Amino acid sequence: MTNPIARRIQTYTTTIAPVLRFVMDSPYAHRDVSQPHADLAVGNPQEMPLPGIVDALERWAVPQHKDWFAYTMNLPTAQEAAAAGLRERVGVAFAAEDIHLTNAAFVALAVALNTLVDPSDEVIFISPPWFFYEMMIQSVGGVPVRVRIDPHSFDLDLAAIEAALSPRTRAIIVNTPNNPTGKIYPPSTLTTLAGLLDRASARTGRTVYLLSDESYHRIIFDGREFHSPTRYYANSLLLYTYGKTLLAPGQRIGYIALPPSMPDRAEIGQAITAAQMALGWAFPNALLQHALPDLEALSIDISRLQARRDRLVAELTAMGYEVTRPEGTFYLMVRAPIADDEAFCQRLGEARVYVLPGTVVEMPGYFRLSVTASDDMIDFALPVFARVREEARQATL
Repeated sequence: MTNPIARRIQTYTTTIAPVLRFVMDSPYAHRDVSQPHADLAVGNPQEMPLPGIVDALERWAVPQHKDWFAYTMNLPTAQEAAAAGLRERVGVAFAAEDIHLTNAAFVALAVALNTLVDPSDEVIFISPPWFFYEMMIQSVGGVPVRVRIDPHSFDLDLAAIEAALSPRTRAIIVNTPNNPTGKIYPPSTLTTLAGLLDRASARTGRTVYLLSDESYHRIIFDGREFHSPTRYYANSLLLYTYGKTLLAPGQRIGYIALPPSMPDRAEIGQAITAAQMALGWAFPNALLQHALPDLEALSIDISRLQARRDRLVAELTAMGYEVTRPEGTFYLMVRAPIADDEAFCQRLGEARVYVLPGTVVEMPGYFRLSVTASDDMIDFALPVFARVREEARQATL
């Protein structure tokens, strides 16, 4: 009997095999949350949600007319709130009609790829990547082209990107601040990248689009300035989710924003709407759209995240770990004391400290920590990090 699983699903399963191993067959997958533990593996909330989220949803759950919960595509009040926030944060004059509301950034990326990419088109993505870029490119028939970052600075390797551009390139995905490295790409990098993409588009006669995944662009540390690629390259699509800023990833709302400098943004906007319909009504539910002006004004306490980052960097460094110091996002990368990061994370997990193996994000030899863990969890984890590292060191003597 022929296996009924579609070939494309088999391809996706192979592509995300490290992710599946982690979520289905690891200490994290089988964790017992009734026991003391430390969940530093993913950017999930480990404390109660912001009260303002509840207030907003309760306020806007009361219908004001008969169509309050009818099919809702892009509610103008929600679009204007999102555009105003972007104008303030990134310095680009987005208008309300430039905002295309989606079910968070995951769906924004799916919609953007379905809008722009034809089968056999190449899409460059930067490694280390977010888990699902490669699979999502494959899902639209595109050809994923992996380009590694500079391993020392964590900046984009512009020479490698230039070498990867071809007549078949349709798009490049850039994630800033980057998950997992925490790097914010500077203006000099983005200016040079824009020049590369402009020249490649002119050379082939087909536009290369930049998909700017800015899911964490409000999670910035040390008073740094965020630089959106949409300020530097006209043919950019900004992808955003409120799930990170609110630390409420289960409330799925975000958007695609088209900068006013984009030459064909009206046509692209129409195509985005068509793609959202074809993908099964990829618009946020009506309640979240009504509540968005209130949600736009909310944020988790970034200073607390920064304090946790500082504590983890200082204490893990003192133990002898090699630790990155992220400029933004929820995450920091730590080099494992043994080459096999999955085996080391297994040892931590057996002691009920859960972290993400670097292999999952194409950084073998590292593991990733999330500063969304509570302070109590960090208190629990630090002695375990010290003990398991020492055990690993003794085993190699």
